[in-house]
Amino acid sequence: MNIYSILDRTHSGLRWVLLALLIGAIIDTFSKASKRNEPMSKLALFAFIFTHIQLLLGLVLYFISPYVQFSADTMKDSVTRFYTVEHITGMLIAITLITLGYTGGKKLLPNPAGHKRINRFYLVALILILLSIPWPFRNLGAAWF
Repeated sequence: MNIYSILDRTHSGLRWVLLALLIGAIIDTFSKASKRNEPMSKLALFAFIFTHIQLLLGLVLYFISPYVQFSADTMKDSVTRFYTVEHITGMLIAITLITLGYTGGKKLLPNPAGHKRINRFYLVALILILLSIPWPFRNLGAAWF
């Protein structure tokens, strides 16, 4: 097994942990958004940290991946276009939203507005992440793990 395969399987498998953390953080912040003086739970922090770990793994993969190609035919092939443009763009926007939501919400806590901000930003980021994952049913050459 080469380094690309190890990183690819790690990045692909850890997405499930990230999705679980994001969903947990969204549920947690939703339940705290109507209460006063609620401290922030660690779920939002762990989702924030784990998202950035996935970013680092993804950036390494981006530069060593055989699917990422910059040529005149990049936009013509759906698999190459997805990995070269669509996946990284969607994920970078989602990670930016998570970062803005967490840092901005943290400043507003323990006010309920802080939980609401984290909740909204994490929810939009989760939707973007779900749209940007190369699910097996999209025929992009990826597996469930």
